[in-house]
Amino acid sequence: MDVNERPTMKMLPGDEVRQIMWRIAERYDIQMAVAGARSVARGLVAKLVAEGQRKTHEWTPEKQALFDAFDASGVTAATLNADCGGLFEGPRNLAESMLTYETAWVDNGAATSSFVNALAMGPIAELGTPEQKTRYMTLCAPGNASGKTWRGSFALTEPLPYVGVDTGVLCGRVSVAEWKDGAEPMLRVEKRGRFITNIAIADYVTVAVNSGDDRIKGSCMVIVEATDPGTFDRGAQTLKCVHQLSNTGDPVIDVVVPASRIIGGYDVVEGRIVPKLAHSEIIAQVFSKTRVGVGVMGAASLMSAVEPVIRYQRTRFRGAVGVEESSPRYQQGLQMKEDVTERLADVWAAAEAASSLGFDISRRYDALELIQDEAKAKLGKGRDMLRNMKAPMERAVQLLAEGKDPLADDDVTVRYVALLAICNILCPSCKLWNTGHGADVMRQAVTLMGGYGITEDCPGFLFYKWTDMQLDATYEGPEAVQRRQISETMANPVFLAQLAAWAKELEACPCADANGARARRRTPPLVLDAGLREDREGPERQEARRLPAPRRRLPARGRPRRPYGREELPRRHRVPRAERRGPPRRRPRTRRLPQHVQRPARHGRGGRRGRGRQDLQRRRLRLRRRDGGGQGRLRGAAERARRGPCRHAPREGPRGEVPDDDHDPRGA
Repeated sequence: MDVNERPTMKMLPGDEVRQIMWRIAERYDIQMAVAGARSVARGLVAKLVAEGQRKTHEWTPEKQALFDAFDASGVTAATLNADCGGLFEGPRNLAESMLTYETAWVDNGAATSSFVNALAMGPIAELGTPEQKTRYMTLCAPGNASGKTWRGSFALTEPLPYVGVDTGVLCGRVSVAEWKDGAEPMLRVEKRGRFITNIAIADYVTVAVNSGDDRIKGSCMVIVEATDPGTFDRGAQTLKCVHQLSNTGDPVIDVVVPASRIIGGYDVVEGRIVPKLAHSEIIAQVFSKTRVGVGVMGAASLMSAVEPVIRYQRTRFRGAVGVEESSPRYQQGLQMKEDVTERLADVWAAAEAASSLGFDISRRYDALELIQDEAKAKLGKGRDMLRNMKAPMERAVQLLAEGKDPLADDDVTVRYVALLAICNILCPSCKLWNTGHGADVMRQAVTLMGGYGITEDCPGFLFYKWTDMQLDATYEGPEAVQRRQISETMANPVFLAQLAAWAKELEACPCADANGARARRRTPPLVLDAGLREDREGPERQEARRLPAPRRRLPARGRPRRPYGREELPRRHRVPRAERRGPPRRRPRTRRLPQHVQRPARHGRGGRRGRGRQDLQRRRLRLRRRDGGGQGRLRGAAERARRGPCRHAPREGPRGEVPDDDHDPRGA
């Protein structure tokens, strides 16, 4: 087959290919929402970045226009239930990930502004009471009856040394401000926040607080509105170096709210308010899904860097004197070097893997939401749930061992435990790999642009995206938190059985040999225009490339590996080993001195260091010569007794001690 006839990729994959890859070709509602988010990202967001709005920490009217654009395009309504003005019926994790992906394609700060709205609504949407869901989802829907679209904020992090990585150390307090007989209790909520996103424009805040009153048990999360009586200080703007298209501050909140604002509701037991859900339970439920959105931001940043890098590398030498349009330098530019194309392929592969991982786990969460209510009703709550989950887990492990899919089982509890085991691993894995490893790969993309990559007018704003990914790696828990969650959940027997099933599936793939080991194949470099290869290669190289590669037999176990075939070895390497080396040589026998002469020498004079060691070696050499080459060692004990003691034996001192001074081996 001629080189010119080999198929090459003339353009990057479009929406038609992506919809098939990410399995949204049949979801027309998601396609329309993605189109709206793309118009905002590549229109208004790109304009704000180009105009230098990232250089200011203040929340300007130009930045505020982002939320109006999100409302008009449907991005805001995508996080709400359909009966409250939302766009999607049923689970919407995949849809939210797709919209975050499109916005983060241009700037992660703008994506965070819309993402935090969903994060603030997350505790209410997941675990709130029906009254709480109806009220706040209706107020947050664009075009509601009040005439104003509410914005939300999520307040968890506190000033040092309180809650940050460890969410259990809270300084925020909730106490009873007033509790009249027959009336609803009024609560006083005190919270000092740190690095709280969207606080500058928030109309309501979901805050995590601990009990500061004996009449309230445990911790909880409370909804605080900006119009509540008391102090609602939004605080000063955080002077961030990244995510400048999102507002962040350190608020101080001290307000009085009714007890019905406790997320999930409460019970009164023996005169004490007992929240139905602790703040740790709510955070675990919300973060288990929203961390995927942060990972999707990193995937979008990586994928958006591929096209600018290709354009820069291809057009690097165009317009230079002496570079003709028909020359390979004009057509391929920097991509004439294999190192450049291979590094670009690494960036591209990491972007594709990160995107697929994020959308796959979002799709699994959608499937989990469809069955979790029914499964939890059968499993019960608390200890009953842990006890009742044992049988479905054993059933799931048995199905995986038999090569069957537990997600196809008729029992909803079996499907639930199987999905839950996978989601508990893939969610922190997506956040950890997409933002941690993705930041390292993004640095490679910046370096592929040369010095152009660290300038403000770099195509694709690659330097901004690289710095934004440093914050993405710590958002909603740094890497240490994700590793800890993975280590705690990977011991699940259902996941271990699923992991073994995946391993068997990989071993059975066509690219594995008969022994089950994957074949080692060298990956060819990325070729974008294979037809131009003949222009820079001679006829001999072209002919050698067309010839089939010789088959090489792998060496047997224990046989040394040879770098070439037998026909290519020099003649001296083809000589039999026995003839080349000759008969084996015997190891020379060592001759030893008498035992009293081989006494351990001390450090210093006569020791094993310095000049004393050389003197000892010379004395031993003289003894061998006088003793006939060491023949005295071979005589028996009787002969040595007949001869008497050796005159070279060390003399004893007055107390039976051996003196340190050396004696003359020649005698007196």
